[in-house]
Amino acid sequence: MSAYLTKRISYMLIILLAASLLIFCLYALTPGDFISNNIKLSPERKAELREIYGFNKPLLERYGIWMKNALHGDFGYSLAQQKPVLTLFNEYIWNSFLLAVVSTFLTWVIAVIIGVVSAYKQYSWFDTLVMVLIFAAMSLPSFFIGLFLIKICAVDLKWLPPGGMLTTGSNATGWAYVKEVIHHMTLPVVVMTLLGVGSLTRYFRSNMIDVIKQDYIRTARAKGLKENKVLFRHALRNALLPAITLVGFELPSLFGGSLIIEKIFNWPGIGQLYIQSFGLRDYPLLMGFTMLLAVLTVIGTLLSDILYHIADPRVRLH
Repeated sequence: MSAYLTKRISYMLIILLAASLLIFCLYALTPGDFISNNIKLSPERKAELREIYGFNKPLLERYGIWMKNALHGDFGYSLAQQKPVLTLFNEYIWNSFLLAVVSTFLTWVIAVIIGVVSAYKQYSWFDTLVMVLIFAAMSLPSFFIGLFLIKICAVDLKWLPPGGMLTTGSNATGWAYVKEVIHHMTLPVVVMTLLGVGSLTRYFRSNMIDVIKQDYIRTARAKGLKENKVLFRHALRNALLPAITLVGFELPSLFGGSLIIEKIFNWPGIGQLYIQSFGLRDYPLLMGFTMLLAVLTVIGTLLSDILYHIADPRVRLH
């Protein structure tokens, strides 16, 4: 295991180095930047700021400076927000993390339960209804579902707030603050869950259909075990093994999978900050966020490999 981890970490560092160079070059070579697009600045002031922030230096020299600072925990200074990039991450990323963790948990729980029942009752009316709803949810874009729920639940019925994380001017603390946050995050969580549960349910359903046809499932039933134990203790455990590989994609999606949802519901998360920065061409923040997703992706891939080995000892790590 130690030799495997050493080799994988070495590969991870090489991949991250290549990703950092690609990310930096993509943003650096994109025409325009925050200074050039700022109509409030005079040409002299623009030239002065470009000299101060090193935008006039050669590309590889700029990359070397950025990479050196990044290794010391400095991902630059946001020109649009006038704050260090890591400070902005600390202010916004936990809001996105809260939204993503709750929706991911609900998505997996709902997908596992519906997928198991749908596979067990294959070709029944329940299975047909589930498949129709899954394809319907996967066919509708996120902004349509979000705006539709805002229209119904917030505007017409006035059950939930249309957006934000807190009511404007709210000074709530303690449990009142928690209840207010839950009240505001309900709609975005529902939308994110609906968007994710479709494909995941299909995945678990197909895995369960393959597993329940195996000989050891017939043997478990022949021994007289209850159907619930056969499905959830024997079949589900083996059906979940291929799903472990999805963990590698879940980690970066915790912060990068809700960009549009945060914008629609005006949720103060890192996704909305990223979209705003993209429009303003605030490249230091954009590069820092994209690099964060790259780091989370390689870490998630490593975790999925290790978890797969733990769940199924027959799989050897090379």
